[in-house]
Amino acid sequence: MPLLTSALYRRPESEVNPFPSRRSVVHSAKGIIASSQPLATACGLEILSKGGNCADAAVAVAAGLSLTEPGNTGLGGDMFCLFYDAKTKKVHSLNGSGRAGSLCTLEAVREELGLLDGQEGKIPLHSVHAVTVPGTAAGWVDTVELFGSGKVSLEEILEPAVKLAEEGFPVSELAAFSWKESEDKLRQASLNGSEMLKKDPSAKDGFRAPEAGEIMKNPTLANTFRLLAKHKKAGFYTGPVAEALVKVVQDLGGYLTLDDLKHHMEMGTEKTEPIKFNFKAHDVAETHGEHMSDGSRDGIDVWEHPPNGQGIVALIALGIIEELQRSGRISKFSAEEHNSVRYLHVVIEALRIAFSDANWWVSDPSFSQMPAKALLDPKYIAERAAIFSPDKAADICLHGLPVHSSSDTVYFAVTDSDGNGISFINSNYHYFGTGIIPKGCGFPLQNRGANFVLQPSNHPNILAPRKRPYHTIIPALVTNASDQSLHSVYGVKGGFMQPQGHVQVLLNQLVFRLDPQAALDSPRFCIGPGMTNKSNEYGDMIFLEDGISAEAVEGLKRLGHKVELLKGRSREMFGTGQVIRFHVDVVDGQGVWSAGSDQRGDGAAVPVI
Repeated sequence: MPLLTSALYRRPESEVNPFPSRRSVVHSAKGIIASSQPLATACGLEILSKGGNCADAAVAVAAGLSLTEPGNTGLGGDMFCLFYDAKTKKVHSLNGSGRAGSLCTLEAVREELGLLDGQEGKIPLHSVHAVTVPGTAAGWVDTVELFGSGKVSLEEILEPAVKLAEEGFPVSELAAFSWKESEDKLRQASLNGSEMLKKDPSAKDGFRAPEAGEIMKNPTLANTFRLLAKHKKAGFYTGPVAEALVKVVQDLGGYLTLDDLKHHMEMGTEKTEPIKFNFKAHDVAETHGEHMSDGSRDGIDVWEHPPNGQGIVALIALGIIEELQRSGRISKFSAEEHNSVRYLHVVIEALRIAFSDANWWVSDPSFSQMPAKALLDPKYIAERAAIFSPDKAADICLHGLPVHSSSDTVYFAVTDSDGNGISFINSNYHYFGTGIIPKGCGFPLQNRGANFVLQPSNHPNILAPRKRPYHTIIPALVTNASDQSLHSVYGVKGGFMQPQGHVQVLLNQLVFRLDPQAALDSPRFCIGPGMTNKSNEYGDMIFLEDGISAEAVEGLKRLGHKVELLKGRSREMFGTGQVIRFHVDVVDGQGVWSAGSDQRGDGAAVPVI
């Protein structure tokens, strides 16, 4: 059943959780938008006020974010979403990721990169060969057509972002900082970098990155929005936008063709079957006789998008944690153990094991067998949990064989007055992707193809024509297992940090009963970015966020973990997230949304009035 306020949250006490919760939880009875940019959130609120639902509003927010955080997201990237339909209590998922070009063969790319036979290598992040077909435009159109209210048109939905692009908007603090860091990248990647820089006669070449508080305009992106709004997918995947996109890629030696774009337009965004794991928080926490915050002894169902996304990492890790508790190998967590040595060690090791499986098995399921059900099978989870040692960090975590046994992005969440919720994520991969901008279009092309494997040839994620790469971006959603009512919509952006953030933020709420804002504010850890080293071991270094105690840092070192404490700007490694939870007022019986927005970002959770 839905959560009840009588046993919903507790605020972090200084002696238990030595971190500041800098913001209050935002509540609303009519819906909430939580994003990393208030101006983008305002785009979504405008659509809700016109009668649109959360899916309509989500596309408006996504368009706004592609202006206000253009390094993180845009029409040159990909998207995924999970949509909860309150009427049917069903969770739906969309895969809006693009594919490699039909001429983008392993042999051709290896030759272009100068790799000899048998020599390992990766596609560089700045390379034109890292460009895959952008899936965002089709994903936005399909989100509205499949899940939208039908009360607002795509032209209405994109109009707030068009106004921001044409009239200009003041740049936020963190966006300005990152924009400045990428100024040279935009200049050097193609001849069109000035389209995403501010015109200034006194600057080098007459253009520079905008500073915080300055007005930034992007009229070429406004035109691209209008073409998409008027002609839908054809406005992006055919015509002038498609021609400019293919030209800049081919001029730089890439392999995308107009036929590749037309192919994606016809294929559309893929409707997928979301994957879930039933997590019983009461089995892994000491409750001292209180009801757990999941509101039911049946626990909660955690939903993720299936591969080629990495959401299964979070589910495997949750399964391992629950199995360790169920089998009695470790005792239940108490409230006082939040971010303690024992707690951090358990979660870190569970995620390292989960990543070792994902690094091998997560790929485009159209090209290779993806044993999602087998990876989440209780027998296999138990087998993987057996690797865990409470006394030391594992030396090497090799991937398992389940078939033989019986991180730059924007994430935001939207809910509406009808009880629907959408978990939405949009990404260029690395900041401004490749930095390559199609002339007259106002957006950069992603570098998601850098996640393809070029060696060995039997790897499921090996590069192949019209194949989708391993994807880091993942939305999450939670329902109550007893009746499939909506529990929460949430996510954390940040490359390979994302499933780690999903697990930590969820456990903060369910096990330690922190409210959504406190759960986001709590210091996090991040297993070292990237994939695996030569020993196929995932995560040599464990990065800890400032605020985790010195005792925990030293304790993890004694267990054999290589750790480093990060402060200041380097804390961006831990990502930013949004959480919207649902509960029922125990007296009035009215539903209430409660939300938090990550204090590591520029945004906020804003209620619908």
